[in-house]
Amino acid sequence: MAELVQSMDAAFRRGKESELSADPSASDMPRASDHRVSSPSAIERVYRHRLPVRISHWLNVPFLIILIMSGLQIFNAHPALYWGDRSDRDRSLLSIRPVQTAGGEIKGLTTILGHPFDTTGVLGYSGGMRRAFPAWATIPSARWLAMGRQWHLFFAWLFVINGLVFTAYALASRHATSDLVPTKKDWRGIGKSVRDHLLLRHPAGDEAKRYNVLQKLAYAGVLFIVAPLIVLTGLAMSPMIDTAFPWLLTVFGGRQAARTIHFIACFSFVGFILIHVIQVILTGFFNNIRSMVTGWFLVKHQGVTHET
Repeated sequence: MAELVQSMDAAFRRGKESELSADPSASDMPRASDHRVSSPSAIERVYRHRLPVRISHWLNVPFLIILIMSGLQIFNAHPALYWGDRSDRDRSLLSIRPVQTAGGEIKGLTTILGHPFDTTGVLGYSGGMRRAFPAWATIPSARWLAMGRQWHLFFAWLFVINGLVFTAYALASRHATSDLVPTKKDWRGIGKSVRDHLLLRHPAGDEAKRYNVLQKLAYAGVLFIVAPLIVLTGLAMSPMIDTAFPWLLTVFGGRQAARTIHFIACFSFVGFILIHVIQVILTGFFNNIRSMVTGWFLVKHQGVTHET
């Protein structure tokens, strides 16, 4: 009897094993720990920009626009750049002027390091007027040097005060060190970041929560190099500041050299602003504007997988 029970039990086990081997899904069934669900996407709200950063950013928008346009008005009074302490029209690094051809036609001519370019309609001669930069690019639009200087100096001090307050906040809150200083990992991935930007591939998911290495270098360069250069060279061109700090002109190599550096730094700022605006548009205009108004940035995670 015992032998009969044992033989029946063995037959039952063999039958069960044959059923499992016959059903391929049985051997491939996941364990409880392997149950995972993949959702197509998930949206995460990230508090990206704190209030002081947002206030400083939006104050700089009108400040910089007026500073640049009033600065071009001042440049129009003497549309040439030199190196050293004196201006020599025969040795200018840059000049923008109207010229009259043999046929009596007036053209705009821009000369850079001795190489002339016809810039009629934009630089040198535009709108029927002999002026370096056109009326639409200057404040005031008419040729008014005294008013241009007043606008420029007033908003320059507002820009300086705003910059000092922001820099103090960035250092005290460690925003500068934690968000703007590239890490070793950032430096190792700089080649990939350059390729991604050239191919218009932008960070997504967790990478979109923080600045990439090129953003860090651009923001840090503007904050700690370009902006200080603009301020210091602007001060160096002031007769009152020269009297109090005569060494400042010596550092920059003379008044005309300081003016040239000021001009180059200004257009470096313009280049940064243009690239910044283009990137804002390409990476999600409304999402970026929302984050700079409210502080909240939406990050989309694709193919999120989680355990059940």
